[in-house]
Amino acid sequence: MNSRTKKFLSYYKPYLGLLCVDLACAFVVSAITLMLPLCIRYITINVLEGNSPHPLNQIYTVGAVMLAMVIIHTLCDMFISYKGHMMGAYMESDMRRELFDHFQKLSFSFYDENKTGQLMTRTTNDILSLTELYHHGPEDIVISILKFLGAFIILMYIDVKLTLIVFLFLPIMAVFAFYFNKKMNIALRVSKDRIGDINEQVEDSLSGIRVVKSFTNELVEKKKFAYANGRFVDSRREGYKSETYFHEGLVGFTQLITIAVIVFGGAAIVDAKLALADLLTFFLCIGILIEPIQRLVNFARLYQEGITGFDRFMEILEVEPDIEDSVDAAEITQVRGRVTFQDVSFKYKEDYGYVLNHVSLDIEAGEYVALVGPSGVGKTTLCSLIPRFYEVNEGRILLDGRDIRDITQRSLRKHIGMVQQDVYLFAGSVSDNIRYGSMEAGMDEIIEAAKKANAHDFIMALPDGYHTDIGQRGVKLSGGQKQRLSIARVFLKNPPILIFDEATSSLDNESERAVQDSLERLSDNRTTLVIAHRLSTVRNAQRIVVLSQNGIEEVGTHEELIARKGVYASLSHMQLTI
Repeated sequence: MNSRTKKFLSYYKPYLGLLCVDLACAFVVSAITLMLPLCIRYITINVLEGNSPHPLNQIYTVGAVMLAMVIIHTLCDMFISYKGHMMGAYMESDMRRELFDHFQKLSFSFYDENKTGQLMTRTTNDILSLTELYHHGPEDIVISILKFLGAFIILMYIDVKLTLIVFLFLPIMAVFAFYFNKKMNIALRVSKDRIGDINEQVEDSLSGIRVVKSFTNELVEKKKFAYANGRFVDSRREGYKSETYFHEGLVGFTQLITIAVIVFGGAAIVDAKLALADLLTFFLCIGILIEPIQRLVNFARLYQEGITGFDRFMEILEVEPDIEDSVDAAEITQVRGRVTFQDVSFKYKEDYGYVLNHVSLDIEAGEYVALVGPSGVGKTTLCSLIPRFYEVNEGRILLDGRDIRDITQRSLRKHIGMVQQDVYLFAGSVSDNIRYGSMEAGMDEIIEAAKKANAHDFIMALPDGYHTDIGQRGVKLSGGQKQRLSIARVFLKNPPILIFDEATSSLDNESERAVQDSLERLSDNRTTLVIAHRLSTVRNAQRIVVLSQNGIEEVGTHEELIARKGVYASLSHMQLTI
């Protein structure tokens, strides 16, 4: 048994009791289904064709027994249908939770390579197809085996030759089913990839709907969606074609079996080798024999859909995070905030060039350091390495003299606050978004953080104040308002290390002044790294680090770097003349 099979079966473990009751009900259903034709045979042979002194009493007695069996059969079927489906839903929920938990562990590099729409498909559609398999799989197998074996024994008891004629069809049916089952599997895999493409396209278009409308490119998005939708339809066409051959072919074989029974059974009656009552029972049992075959056909469909979804589910679950805590990683509680880069080199992929190459920098606790330079020289990358969003390829980064790889990621990131240019606010209220900085914070602390971030006044002007719903990604707020909420969030977190990544570059002058005031208040007595394109915003930095493609070009105060007439002076002159 391979690891994936063990993993597949492991989801039954919490529900073994429910599974056993479900299979017991399936056993009862199979047994009653086999006993009903025997009751009919008993009435036909022993009562109608016999010389019973009280035929009506026997018919009523057998009828009462059959009625009781039908009631039990119905109750067991109801249990299987309801509780069995719920068991599948519980297992689906467990898998979805495990996958979502795994998403939280994966590194930024994983999300750099995978699209959100595809990941959503794996969390929803792929796992949804497993519910039916987990429920119907064991039940269909048990019922099919019991009914098939039971019907076979009864048929052999009635007429051996006629039974062997029927079973000559089965090897041909098996080869036919195996061939088209394989084609169905390939088609289903492609189909699931295509529905992922559709989700990806929808997610991308709707997330950027304001850009779409501002450029009047609705037709472009429609064409892109039509292309993805058309590919999905093509994949379903192949799937339905294979499924049609598979299903209808097996139905055709079962009809051939029925014809064979009629022809050879009729001939046996003419030759007086078979009684009419036995032929009637034989027909009923053929129906029971065909039903397990149809169940197995249905199981094969569920299996292909489910196992394809499970394989895609496992592909994600088997992705190991690029960055994991070492076995002896320690929790940190007290942080002064000294950050040291020692000969650090980094590239995003093995076949990519180095973004940072042998960079060394020592930032004292409480120091205000600005990082400037052209786009693409690694300013954001340098800051992303501190909370271990990415792992250095060479060298090391120290926090208060300790290698950050020897610190747990959670405790490391708890001591770092980030304010980025692209603010992400969650759907919900203003207070919910500020509270994200410290989930245990009370309303008084939230209001205090908002005041420090110069956000309290505009929040109180909103329709419901702190309880105002701000919409998806804060669409009901201006850029400056969103930025101040993100700063309030960091105030609430109260970390000793701050990273500002172009926090004011996209704001108007008034909003920039309000945000800049908040940032200066926030950075007081904290280690602060500021990434800036507008050099006017970092004039007061204690040190300015100028980065280029070659690494660190210059370090100094604004006045020192201007006097040096180097790279920084050129950048400053360029901005002043624009």
